Formats: sequence, C-alpha cells, structure tokens
Amino acid sequence: MNPKENPIINIRNLNYSYSNKAILKNINISLEKNKFYSIIGPNGSGKTTLLKNILRVVPIKKNSIYIEGDDIVNLSTKDLSKKIASVPQNTMIDFDFTVMDIVLMGRAPYLSRLKNETEEDLIVAKESMVMTSTWHLKDKLVNELSGGERQRVIIARALAQQSKIILLDEPISNLDIQHQVDILDTIKFLKKDITVIAVLHDLNLAAQYSDELILLKEGKIVSMGEPEKVLNKQTIKNVYHVETYILKNPITGKPHIIPISDHFVKSKTNLTAL
Repeated sequence: MNPKENPIINIRNLNYSYSNKAILKNINISLEKNKFYSIIGPNGSGKTTLLKNILRVVPIKKNSIYIEGDDIVNLSTKDLSKKIASVPQNTMIDFDFTVMDIVLMGRAPYLSRLKNETEEDLIVAKESMVMTSTWHLKDKLVNELSGGERQRVIIARALAQQSKIILLDEPISNLDIQHQVDILDTIKFLKKDITVIAVLHDLNLAAQYSDELILLKEGKIVSMGEPEKVLNKQTIKNVYHVETYILKNPITGKPHIIPISDHFVKSKTNLTAL
C-alpha cells in the first residue's frame, strides 16, 4: 500500500483563530510514517500554533486532524499521549528532579493512578537515555545540566512515551552549533522508528536534516515537499523578503542558502557602474 494512502497524520481544512484573528488558514497536509518533517517560515506564520493543534492543547473541531485514522477529538488524553510525544520550546524545569525522574515522566500514559513504575518502565527509560546519550546523567539534577544536555533529556522523556510521532518546537534554539548538530543527529536517527515533526528557523539545517519541508506564511502553506523543491530563490524572496544565493551542499547534495543583504547588492551595483 502506498504510505500516502494511509498517512500517519492527516490534516483536513484546518482553520484556527485566536481573539478573532485567523492564525491558521485551510491547512491540508498528509504526513507519512518514519519521515523527518520540518515546519519553516517567518515569525508569526503559525508554526507553533500548528503543533499545538496537532497536540490538541488548543480547541479542535471534529474532522480536522486524524492520527492513524482516528479523529483526535475522539481520543482520550492518555490515548493521544501514546500516539504523540512533544518537546516544547522551553525545557526549563521548575523543580530539582533527577534526570531519571524526568525521563520516567514519559511513562505516565501507561500508568494507572497512584501506580508506581514497573521494571518494564525502567527498562524503557534506560533505553531512551542510551539512545540520547544521557544515561550517564541519570542521577544528576536536571537544572544542573547544560542547555544541550537538558534538551537531550527532554527528548529522552518524549521517547519514553513510545509514541509513533514526536513533535519538537525549536529544539535547537539558543544552542551552539555543536549542540545543534548533536540534537539534530539524534532526531535524524530516531526517524527510522518515529515520524518527526520539528519547527526550525535555520533553513540550512532544516534542508540538511529533513526529508520534507512545510513552509508557512501568514497561516497558509506556501510550499511543501523535498528541500530542493521548497527552497528556491523566488519562494524565499516572496516569503522572507530577502535575496539569496543558493548552492548545492557538496556533502549532502541539499540546497545551501546564502542570504544577500540589500546593502551588499546596492554596493556591488554601484561599483559595477563605476
């Protein structure tokens, strides 16, 4: 069966407004299993709001979002959590939990009320930490970790949910380039078992790591598809209002975007005229 005929997420005519302002407008997308999708677009284009709709943290109308054929409106909170895990923008924790405590929180959908974690839960938590290179941190307090370490711990918590989909909202913001690459390498590895949907601002990193991009502007989908299709000079200019020079990355073959400022273009034009 063609996976597009049986998408893991199917969004139909999704519209969302807040305070009488339309944030998302007629969103229609089908997402396949075991792919890495990046949602890109300018600030205020509706990227995070789209994730919130999929996570059902905002009011959702029936017949708008389906996961594995189920209308998310009809799913219990626990059942939805078994299907989708998330990594939010803000990974700060208010209390001094250990890393193991944080990761075990991902097992909540499988626990009955007042029930303690089982041996199986501990095994899943350890496997999640090994996958994210955080097992050696298990006894540390989460607020003693670096930003990159804490981000990996929150990803481990999401993995411990054993969901088929993981949503990440700007998972590499405020991290240095080493930690950005480490986090994206980890996420890229996960997609062999999980559908990944990440909001990213860096177009070059989105291009290198994603199977497909979803480009939003003012709440509408401008383009969706492989990076080579979405990231072209005219589309970037229309959406971001910036001139670019696009190269092919010699290692990955994906597009690499170099922004060109108006000042540089004008200066070069003036020099040429001289």
